[in-house]
Amino acid sequence: MVLPRPPALAGPTSNSFISQRLRLHYVDWGNADAPPLLLLHGGRDHCRNWDWVAADLARDWHVIAPDLRGHGDSAWSPDGNYSMAAFVYDLAQLIHQQKLAPLTIVAHSLGGNIALRYTGLYPENVAKLVAIEGLGPSPKQRAERGEVSAANRLRGWIDEQRALSHRLPKRYASMDEALARMQAENRHLNPEQARHLTIHGMLQNEDGSYSWKFDNYVRSFSSVDITHEELEGLWGRITCPTLLVYGAESWASNPAVDGRLALFKTARVSLYQNAGHWVHHDRTADFIAELRGFLGEA
Repeated sequence: MVLPRPPALAGPTSNSFISQRLRLHYVDWGNADAPPLLLLHGGRDHCRNWDWVAADLARDWHVIAPDLRGHGDSAWSPDGNYSMAAFVYDLAQLIHQQKLAPLTIVAHSLGGNIALRYTGLYPENVAKLVAIEGLGPSPKQRAERGEVSAANRLRGWIDEQRALSHRLPKRYASMDEALARMQAENRHLNPEQARHLTIHGMLQNEDGSYSWKFDNYVRSFSSVDITHEELEGLWGRITCPTLLVYGAESWASNPAVDGRLALFKTARVSLYQNAGHWVHHDRTADFIAELRGFLGEA
């Protein structure tokens, strides 16, 4: 007797892996025999923000989307310290443990920064890379920060950590109140997008109120990191085709204009009009179309 095939899943399955003693969450969209493709979200976001992109790509790729430490349904760092090195290690562990290399990575903002660093460290592991506004501070911002001494930067970080220790997660009386906050953050979101992102980005507290899932300490970036020259050296080690995506209405600096594109060997920039920092939300259909074209290039 031949059993009928089960119906296609309406969404991804939840899984976890261990990195530096933290249990980190990821979703798997199935199609395990297809080429692996990893989607990496940005700061104070969560893996389900990729659902529209993932649902389309899962027809042809094995799509995996993790929650960064301190975000979504992943564990919070017990010491409240979220260094770039820790984020890169987590990504390296997921790829290593699940044997995903060589893979394609599509990443946004903080996730893009992490993915670019990982790809520079392990260029042989990444077949193609798409980073949506993932280069971090502009050259102008970096120059301004460079005028502050290392001692003052570290003191500032300590002050920031102390301030965050007093900050409790904001509580919203209802999901609709949180939804209004989501819509205010990005005017390009349609109602369906905003509600989906809010539902998956919140947890309900014991008293019935709602709070965002992310750890408030992710707001603070450690002043201890590799130098800008070392970071640019990692960008220069990337050998795979690389697409750097930017929104014309974003605060982020376009690398085709500020000179950073020249630091890459194989990168090009795609600029979207009528889009801000979240290009994959603001121009979803157009982004997916370009992404598919880029991934299909020889």
